[in-house]
Amino acid sequence: MDKFTHLIKLSAGTESLETLAAWQASRAAQTEDGLPRHVTRMWPRREAEVLNGGSIYWVFKGLIQCRQPILRLDPVTGSDGVERCAIVLQPGLIRVTTAPRRPFQGWRYLAPEDAPRDLPANRQDEDALPPELAGALAEIGVL
Repeated sequence: MDKFTHLIKLSAGTESLETLAAWQASRAAQTEDGLPRHVTRMWPRREAEVLNGGSIYWVFKGLIQCRQPILRLDPVTGSDGVERCAIVLQPGLIRVTTAPRRPFQGWRYLAPEDAPRDLPANRQDEDALPPELAGALAEIGVL
């Protein structure tokens, strides 16, 4: 099997899966292809690995809670003339088992063996636990 890796990112400006989904839907409606994207300053050096099956794992309030498969990386130029990377994502959020994560800046690589597992299909639509409870349960290994 070919090698791949994921990215992990704090969801700055959104408080939950629901607010991230709403923000992405409103922003995606403004793009030519209608796909959600996250624009970042840095281009992943491990681009081939990210594009070979990688996802971006989103962290809310110190907890990894969902992921989105990465479809492609597009170059974009900001209003300041600086080249940036648009990480183009598959629409929709895939919930994962909650896992605690300390704060960090930017995005980081996440090895597949360290990534939380997807919740089963029959649990994808469940209401999320309050972040404090989910974090406490994840800390003791229940989630």
